Parts: sequence; C-alpha cells; structure tokens
Amino acid sequence: MYDLSLIIPIYNEEHRLHKTFIKLNNFTNKNKNKIEVVFVNDGSTDLSTQIVKKFISGANVKNKLLSFKLITYSTNVGKGYAVKKGVLNSKYSWILICDSDFSTKPSQFDQWYKKNYIVNNNYRTAYFGSRNHELSKIKASILRVFFGTIFRQLTYLLFKITLKDTQCGFKVFHKRYAKNIFKKIKSYRYAFDIELILLLKNYKISIEELPVKWNHENGSKLSLLTDMPKMFLDILKIRMNYPISSKK
Repeated sequence: MYDLSLIIPIYNEEHRLHKTFIKLNNFTNKNKNKIEVVFVNDGSTDLSTQIVKKFISGANVKNKLLSFKLITYSTNVGKGYAVKKGVLNSKYSWILICDSDFSTKPSQFDQWYKKNYIVNNNYRTAYFGSRNHELSKIKASILRVFFGTIFRQLTYLLFKITLKDTQCGFKVFHKRYAKNIFKKIKSYRYAFDIELILLLKNYKISIEELPVKWNHENGSKLSLLTDMPKMFLDILKIRMNYPISSKK
C-alpha cells in the first residue's frame, strides 16, 4: 500500500484534457491506495481552468481515498514553477510529476511499485522515467530523439550529468526531501529538470532511472525549433549558478 500525490501541470490544454481525464480515471477508479490529484494551472488563457473545475465538481468519488485539488494563478510562469507549486502543496508520502498529456500513463507508478523498483523505506532516492532505458517502449519522432541526444550531450559537457534522460516528464520523489529541494528551484521553464538534478546531488539524493512506456502525444506546448534554443540559454544560466561540475 502507498499514498501518492499526483502533480499535473497544465497550460492551455483545453483540447487534450478529455483524454487526460480518461487515462486518469483508468488509474484511479480501481486503485485502493490514498491518492490526491493536484492540477496546477500555469496561467492558461483558454478554457483549461473551467474544464478542470467542471471535472472535479462532477467527479463521483466513491473511493474515499481519492481527492482532487486545483491550484491556479493568472500569469504563465513556466512548467518548472507549476511543478514547484504542486509539490509544495502536496500532502502524501510519494510525489509523482506527470505531464498533462500522459505520454507515460500514471499507472506506470503501479508497475514500478509492484516490481519493487520503488522501495517504501528508501527516503534518499528519486526515480526518473527514462526513455533511453533498455527496457523502455518508446514511440517518438526522429527529430525529437535527435534533439534529445544533443541536449543530453550538452548537459554532460556543462554539468557532467550522466543520466540517459533528464527531460522525461515522469518523475517520483519522497516528501522527506522533496519540499526542501523544490522550494530552492529558481529555473521555471523547460530546463528546470537540470537544476533539480543538481539540487538532488547537493542533498545527496540518488537518482534511479527506470523504464517507461512512452508514446508521444500531439499538441505538445514544447516546440523543438523555437524552444530548444531557449532551453540552451536556460541551462547556461543554471551553469553560472552551479560553477562546480556535478555528477549523477
């Protein structure tokens, strides 16, 4: 048995939320564990907020172990900030960050847990989904794989990070250390994962890369051509704040 806070950052997802709710219900309907679902609306300008509110108010929660929460603010700050807000407002022992499109379904957590990849009394490890794990099953475009390889090489050159996949949006943390670490994050855009990894190292939290089933969903807010240069600039800024090379 476990208790889990599921953090879902949202920005202008009105056209994809119906699929999100279907996958979410598939995960929670038969689950016998304590679960809270925390939606964080990162300043959406579409109908995302109203759609999430309607979903929460209309949810027939027969499972008393299940609860929902919505955190919302008017200005778009970035995914890193949304994740930070969600983690700091979570209440359960295990904290799962999951992209709103559920490219990796939240049921992946159950598979990790049942296979004892996640150890209940291990409070000094973070678990990262890795699309480059030898056991992962991935459906992604060649262009996305190419940019992922370039990004991984760059982060190794700058920070000596040896992880095979830093950017997968499926990550698990324990509350024993998570809130102390996330409150220190200052990089709020797509490169926040790099600062997070460096902070985990500074706190002597090990990172375990685990296999995932990942299927690219259309409609992603990340544009490889326009956002990748911004990510490179972001990690250069992070490098200025972490002058000592860091390893996994």
